[in-house]
Amino acid sequence: MSARDQLAQAVSEAVATVAARDGLDLSVDPDVVHLERPALREHGDWSTNVAMATAKNAGTNPRALASSLVEVLGAEPPAHVTGVEIAGPGFINFRLDDGWLHDALADVLSEGEDHYARPDIGRGERVQVEFISANPTGPIHVGNGWWGSYGDALARVLARAGYRVSREYYVNDTGGQIRTLGESLLARHHGHGVPEGGYQGEYVTELAATYDGPDDVTVAGRWAADGILDHIKATLASVGIVFDEWYSQASIEESGAVDETIALLAEKGLVFEEDGATWFRATELGDSRDRVLRKSNGDATYLAGDLAYHRDKFLVRGFDRVIDVFGADHHGQVASLVAGVKALGVEPDRLEVKLGQMVSLVDGDEAVKMGKRAGNAIPLDSLVADIGPDATRILSLMTSPDQATTFDLAAVREQSAENPVFYVQMASARIGGVGRKAAERGVSRAPLAEVDLSLLTHERELELIRCLEELPEVVADAAVDRAPTKVTAWVRRLAACFHGFYHDCPILAEDVDPGLAQARLWLVEGTRIGLSIGLGLLGVSAPEAM
Repeated sequence: MSARDQLAQAVSEAVATVAARDGLDLSVDPDVVHLERPALREHGDWSTNVAMATAKNAGTNPRALASSLVEVLGAEPPAHVTGVEIAGPGFINFRLDDGWLHDALADVLSEGEDHYARPDIGRGERVQVEFISANPTGPIHVGNGWWGSYGDALARVLARAGYRVSREYYVNDTGGQIRTLGESLLARHHGHGVPEGGYQGEYVTELAATYDGPDDVTVAGRWAADGILDHIKATLASVGIVFDEWYSQASIEESGAVDETIALLAEKGLVFEEDGATWFRATELGDSRDRVLRKSNGDATYLAGDLAYHRDKFLVRGFDRVIDVFGADHHGQVASLVAGVKALGVEPDRLEVKLGQMVSLVDGDEAVKMGKRAGNAIPLDSLVADIGPDATRILSLMTSPDQATTFDLAAVREQSAENPVFYVQMASARIGGVGRKAAERGVSRAPLAEVDLSLLTHERELELIRCLEELPEVVADAAVDRAPTKVTAWVRRLAACFHGFYHDCPILAEDVDPGLAQARLWLVEGTRIGLSIGLGLLGVSAPEAM
């Protein structure tokens, strides 16, 4: 049992003791005892607000309740606790000896990469994460691919936290944009200029040179989309993004699912006809206005297809939860989608929509505008070729998707401590270097059971272990908050702690006691485990050399 779990259990038992002694109607389950690390180390190692959170319901004063709890906890302190104190209006602070950190390091080492930091938050809940889903009308570019790393990392975090996760890309391979792509392709194929509003990128010319199908805009558009989709898959694979499902919008429409969905809404009295079009009474379910489901020309709208698609997600394939990662340009569609899901009989809180805001890339003073049809977008391929897949992923996972961001590529290319990618991966490389140096000197780690981890008393060593001990909580928080950026922040802190340890705590120097050297070698291994888990959740490699 971790120190945190031991403290939670002790607090729960102390509450029960005080309640029985003082006749209070009060009980707290260990699972709901809130414990956190004080912002200032001088305030102790752990703190709980249990007295403040429960005093009102118990009809007592928070500080008085805290005093009673401190009395009980101090009489029989939990393992490693050296002091229990009241702070402020009723916080209870715990001071622990260094042994709790040595135990924490032993847990990291015994559980290893496969088992450490696997909080069972999800409890097997089936979650689908749909992300990117850019129209296959052109190569994926920075504008629509940037938040792909967020969707993939979120899926990795959720999987480690006990969810059953499926990654999905919704392929918009039908409708007006496909016909426009077909018109653009055929125009180039016959040596003509692209029609106004068409796709003018060089990729259209390249595709047109190999097209040998009929002069049918839909057939030509579908053929081009298939080729473009193959390129998109290769691009995403180059940054470690692989989908479990590529779901075709055309398959939804051709299966009759759109008509079935509209009929289902009609049965509920949520559909009406006006001006030759079929409308959804979305205002009755919280939307700002009613929405068209089928145009007067018979074409289903994007919303109709999207509702049929989400009906399939929830009611056919049976996902417990769906997380959609959209670009900021989808903001106006969220209310309609939520209204439609609710109309289909699905609890709306089972659908989560994350909107990725605009990202801007600059190279010094130079910036490039992005627009697929004009053909001047920044291809994701070119960015990956420039700064590498690891840098591409870490950069896109440094900020929350709901924040507009600007990155300077010139700074990313510099190999310095100011470059977050270099700084983190240098920690991994230094770990690899320690292993190589130990092998050269014929030094191997003794069995963990024979090593005295209590020799790790330097503040750099203890700070490094403190950071490692936080990882299970970081993974849990990142899963609950849908925020893999929390893992990015933790990885950067771990790297900083390791660099400080590496600088101040020699491992294999001749004047280092052999027992201490062994303990430090195991601390290096613990750091490797934590860094490997953290970088793996981000989809970033942990190099052994740079």
